[in-house]
Amino acid sequence: MYAYPARRQSIIYQTQGGVEPYAQYLDDLRDRQAAAKIKVRVMRAELGNLGQHRTVGHGVLELKINEGPGYRVYVALYGSEWIVLLLAGDKSTQEKDIQRAHTYWKDYRSQK
Repeated sequence: MYAYPARRQSIIYQTQGGVEPYAQYLDDLRDRQAAAKIKVRVMRAELGNLGQHRTVGHGVLELKINEGPGYRVYVALYGSEWIVLLLAGDKSTQEKDIQRAHTYWKDYRSQK
């Protein structure tokens, strides 16, 4: 019999100043259809389907969304139960976003 993986819960990372970069990106995104697709992508990851992704170092994963300018969601897996949503962006800001994701992940872990 097939055993389904346990569902992971998402946690939205918050900076020490109270900013939630992932949520802020979605709120500021004009393309509401793209925002919905990003949310669906995260829901699939919560269910265990990471889909098209790659590791970008230091424990951070880049989830790719083949929509518009190539949206990305940067996450880290915390234990077997949590997905930490660090930030989102697109292909044009990818390198800067990866560096920010590393910083945010390091900060998150230091708070725990």
